[in-house]
Amino acid sequence: MAKKQRGAGDDNLPSREQIIEFLESAPGNAGKREIARAFGIKGSARIALKARLREMKAEGLIEKRGSHLHKPGELPPVTVLEIIRRDSDGDLIGIPNDWDEGHGRPPELVVTQARNARESAPGIGDLVLARIAEGGRAPNDTHTARIIKVINRKPATAIGIFRGLPGGGGRVEPVDKRQLKSFAIAPNARNGAEEGDLVTIEPIRGRPMGLPQAKVKTVLAEQSTEYALSEIAIHRHDIPSVFPEAVLREAKEAKQAGNDHREDLTALPLVTIDPADAKDHDDAVYAEPDPEHEGGFILWVAIADVSWYVRPGDAMDREARKRGNSVYFPDRVVPMLPERISNDLCSLREKELRPALVARIRIDSAGRKHEHKFIRANIRSAAKLAYPQAQAAIDGKPDAKTEPLLESVLRPLWRAYEVLAKARDNRGPLALDLPERKILLKPDGHVDRVFIPPRLDAHRLIEEFMIIANVAAAESLEKRKAPGLYRVHDQPSDVKIASLSDFLSSIGEKLPKDGVLRPSHFNAILDRIKGTPNETLVNEVILRSQAQAEYSAQNYGHFGLNLRSYAHFTSPIRRYADLVVHRALIETLGLGPGGQIIDDAAELDEIAAEISAAERRAMAAERETVDRLIAHFVSESVGATFAATISGVTRSGLFLKLDDTGADGFVPASTIGGDYWVHDDVHQRLIGERTRGVYQLGDRVDARLVEAIPMAGALRFELLTPARLDKGARPPARGRAGARRKAAPGRPTGARGRRK
Repeated sequence: MAKKQRGAGDDNLPSREQIIEFLESAPGNAGKREIARAFGIKGSARIALKARLREMKAEGLIEKRGSHLHKPGELPPVTVLEIIRRDSDGDLIGIPNDWDEGHGRPPELVVTQARNARESAPGIGDLVLARIAEGGRAPNDTHTARIIKVINRKPATAIGIFRGLPGGGGRVEPVDKRQLKSFAIAPNARNGAEEGDLVTIEPIRGRPMGLPQAKVKTVLAEQSTEYALSEIAIHRHDIPSVFPEAVLREAKEAKQAGNDHREDLTALPLVTIDPADAKDHDDAVYAEPDPEHEGGFILWVAIADVSWYVRPGDAMDREARKRGNSVYFPDRVVPMLPERISNDLCSLREKELRPALVARIRIDSAGRKHEHKFIRANIRSAAKLAYPQAQAAIDGKPDAKTEPLLESVLRPLWRAYEVLAKARDNRGPLALDLPERKILLKPDGHVDRVFIPPRLDAHRLIEEFMIIANVAAAESLEKRKAPGLYRVHDQPSDVKIASLSDFLSSIGEKLPKDGVLRPSHFNAILDRIKGTPNETLVNEVILRSQAQAEYSAQNYGHFGLNLRSYAHFTSPIRRYADLVVHRALIETLGLGPGGQIIDDAAELDEIAAEISAAERRAMAAERETVDRLIAHFVSESVGATFAATISGVTRSGLFLKLDDTGADGFVPASTIGGDYWVHDDVHQRLIGERTRGVYQLGDRVDARLVEAIPMAGALRFELLTPARLDKGARPPARGRAGARRKAAPGRPTGARGRRK
């Protein structure tokens, strides 16, 4: 316990140095209340303390994470580190895998392994879950961290496409756009690889003339198969895709849940509403008017009871925790649980008896939740509906399946949604408008078309039902002081807000300087720029200013949804976090077997860090696969001209997003003719040093595709649109803004092309 002290001065407040020293002694766990208690500050003096903390925050001495204060750039007690090198003493050096660049260069930590560690030591490029040593520093004043476990090993082999050459040998073209160098394969080192095969290779040490040498280790897939592109991502990100025999055996031996510890809710006409091609069904919903509250509703949200089949510590549980979540590719799914569990026993299939954990929620006429309870039950889904099918019924075009459900099930659901929408609008979550493109594949696995699916009220209905059920789950855990996992989203960091404010000022917009920043402040700006040329640009920049959502044992709220308490409860088939929440609810509410309270705070922190890292891994793999598919789609159009938007600005060039496909490409600054180009990071633009020409994030341009490397997802473009002149633009000082880039002689300066 901190010793009560008094700071210098007449205000009897702790000094800035004392506050920082106290925060260092309690990393990540101290807020205004704890500081006041430690220094004996009471009554009106708390107002002065609040003012001092606000000043320190403005000066960049401290930052806020939820209700907790910490020094800028402070590491959490448990975090994911990437091993980047060994130092001169042979010790492993790691950096935080998720580091806010606004805090400067990431800290380097000496990473040690427990003496009794069962697994082999990590290598360069591996990701490890580590506990930061309290006060622990190496002799060179570097922080130290102890490995809890290796969570993602960098493959010892590279991956690429085999191309045969006369004489029996060949070369392997890489599939990583960051390492576009080929390897030579000797005739006796191809290991059965044929033209176009996706292979893993092992580089051969030495310094040969010409291309580096390698040998083929494994043929992963034929390039012509539909699995080749997602196989690349699975291998590169070390995503577990094959279930161990013990896991499959447990799934095969699982038996249908009975009636023990369950209420019979089979008479409720719950329905599932999902994408038309969904293979598993986590959730079913129903709504009915609340007889005790005029205009209110009773909502029923039934979620698959995975905890009945997947028990803590068994083989399926260990594998699910390792995977963290299902990974969704355009051509396949890598599931968190075996198909016997996810697509059969736990899937809320139409007309079939299934176990569920059901949230019964009462809302008033304004959409406010005023009561909820959780019920372990057996249910029977009345119908399996697709989003467009349910929407068509409400829009006056029911089919044979939805016609009988229209008045008794669908219309009450929509009326309940309208009430929930009132509460959502009053709450004011962050309302970014960035449409998401979808890829439709042909039977052979190649891209048929890329499109933006319509956003239907059917989608929004399910989202709102899931959100209120997630809130109910979080509040139930908090009310009973039961440890659990929360889905948290911190407010933007001070560094990112300062950068965003500078940018908004350049287009005549501004954020409030004082007070607590809320989603409504961003929404007001988004409303004002709607329909203007800056709409896409501002949406993108505001998105990039946001923190990344994650899982945490500490609840510091969800900024984007503008909710104080939020937990993931609604998808235990595909997210391990939801399974943890289910078990905590079942245990604390006394709902029968399969429950679990994880009292060990360290273990809960570890799970949160692991599954947050698994989520980021899945997102990267999914994004890369989409990039490769679309690069294949447009690769036959080298030389064609495309309409695009500048989606990123860096020192080395411009990133583009094509209008029709959403494909991402790059324009090297060295190919933009006629000037030296300077990166202005504040205004997200390149400025011509001589002409004052400007290319800015969000600008509309025409660009010619000059090179495509489909298997790497890499597209290179040449700009055809001239830079817009801005005589008021001033390149930042040479030491501040980044390297200047000069176009190669003879490059076009921007004559407009025409789409071919």
